[in-house]
Amino acid sequence: MTLALRVPEELSARVPVEQRGPGLDRDAVRMLVSRGTEVSHHGFRELPGLLRAGDLLVVNTSVTLAAAVDGRLGRAPVVVHFSTRGDDGRWAVELRDPDGRGTTRARAGKGGASPEGGRAGSPRGAEVRLAGGARLVLEEPLSARGERLWWARVSGAEVPEVLREHGRPIRYSYTERDQPLSVYRTVFALPSEDGAGSAEMPSAARPFTARLVAELVSRGVQFAPVTLHTGVASAEAHEPPYPERFVVPEASARLVNAARAGGGRVVAVGTTAVRAVESAADAEGVVRARAGWTDLVVTPERGVRAVDGLLTGLHDPEASHLLMLEAVAGRAAIGRGYEAAREGRYLWHEFGDVHLLLP
Repeated sequence: MTLALRVPEELSARVPVEQRGPGLDRDAVRMLVSRGTEVSHHGFRELPGLLRAGDLLVVNTSVTLAAAVDGRLGRAPVVVHFSTRGDDGRWAVELRDPDGRGTTRARAGKGGASPEGGRAGSPRGAEVRLAGGARLVLEEPLSARGERLWWARVSGAEVPEVLREHGRPIRYSYTERDQPLSVYRTVFALPSEDGAGSAEMPSAARPFTARLVAELVSRGVQFAPVTLHTGVASAEAHEPPYPERFVVPEASARLVNAARAGGGRVVAVGTTAVRAVESAADAEGVVRARAGWTDLVVTPERGVRAVDGLLTGLHDPEASHLLMLEAVAGRAAIGRGYEAAREGRYLWHEFGDVHLLLP
């Protein structure tokens, strides 16, 4: 689905909401609510009043990594985005050209480096010297879909160590400045023992605070944690998501099934939570514990089986995520909601406002 609207540049959220004025917390963002094609305008702190006892929020516990590391390809400076940790110790990575305003220019498919530091030939076998002295070698494309992401092997240091000591959060040029890693981590984030995590923040959950979670629980709303480690998105091509690692624990599967059986609504917090729980659902919508890799792409044709609603950010009009939103709420609802968001001057992207889709 491509929306026939243009998002003005000034509607990009340039800094987190808590940095926009004194006394603001993460939950000070606005929230557009869509029930079919009917829309209403709220603050995110009103969420407890829009849900009811027996509803279930599915939340992603993946921790955001400091996944951008400076390096050199020949004499050319590059930024390496560490996207996804493979089962064989390799990482899927993306090379981008630094531009001083985030890392928005993709280098993928433009070859490795010549001895003079220019581009030449295939990037296969290209070696990047990382900050701190580790070396990264590109081995093969992640998929036949293109050469933006490559499987790469790192020597001279463990990748989690490189990210801890030399990494910073991935950011794009619509943001104002680099931010500390804490800004990109949600209240639900749990560190992984193997150093895996998300290259980019599961941002739909960012507005939640401990205070708001406590209020929701006190009103009978439950939480089902799942994990999906999201990789690097394509800001230019809006590709469908690549395979990603996920876990749906047994306890969370039981919570989803019990909510559905009891008439509660299962509301996923973010497209990553939808992908995880739908990857564990059978054709009747029964969810079972699962862990591994998912290549599921949720489309209107496939539909959703276990999810009734979705809390999400506002996506670019060309983004592939919109197909998932359409699967949850229908094309007319998404079109009307996005028109209302633009007319209401809502803010887009990971530091922006949110959109709640309810049945």
